[in-house]
Amino acid sequence: MFEAVIFDWDGTLADTRQVVVSSFQKALRAVHCEISGEFIERRIGIGSAQTFREILRSSKIRFDETLIKSLVEKKIKNEIEMSGDVKLFVGSLDFLEGLQGKVKLGLASMNDREFIDYLLKTTNIQRFFDAVVTADDISNPKPNPEIFLKCALKLRSSQEKCVVVEDSIFGVEAAKKARMGCIAVLTGVYSRTELENAGADLLVSSLREKEAILRFVLK
Repeated sequence: MFEAVIFDWDGTLADTRQVVVSSFQKALRAVHCEISGEFIERRIGIGSAQTFREILRSSKIRFDETLIKSLVEKKIKNEIEMSGDVKLFVGSLDFLEGLQGKVKLGLASMNDREFIDYLLKTTNIQRFFDAVVTADDISNPKPNPEIFLKCALKLRSSQEKCVVVEDSIFGVEAAKKARMGCIAVLTGVYSRTELENAGADLLVSSLREKEAILRFVLK
């Protein structure tokens, strides 16, 4: 039995895809850069700063970390302005309620602290989490395991007793590098094959498969 469950946010608990994509694209107008939604979608999970670096490199636009910081700030502002379009996936709230009191609950998101804190309040689910770690708290983005290891530390749980719930290959790889269990959901942009190849221990279509997930977590 696991003693802690660590959730990703974007694409796992909440449908933020269009808001994230639009917030990046709007911020990039400041440097006259256009990028496809698919390019951004395939990088959700590695963090805003790293995504901007990859976009600017691919577009052959010179940058420094001052510019990256400015773009991240613009992106956060855009996300908060569009936050009304963010919805929890059907099954997320029910699943969190099913786990509460049985295991410790953590959130480990490569999105930015300001946006995550805002959404946790507006969706009224901050009450579920014993620890929250965001991109602001770490130096190395997923697939590096740092974010999950820090969350486990905050939860006071050994990594072997933690299971991660993720939708991206970066998150699955990070969870396995952290020597944690990993449940992958097909609510992001990645295919079943991609998530299996990344090393997921259990793969479900969504958090609505509550009973199957609970059996895995609480066995």
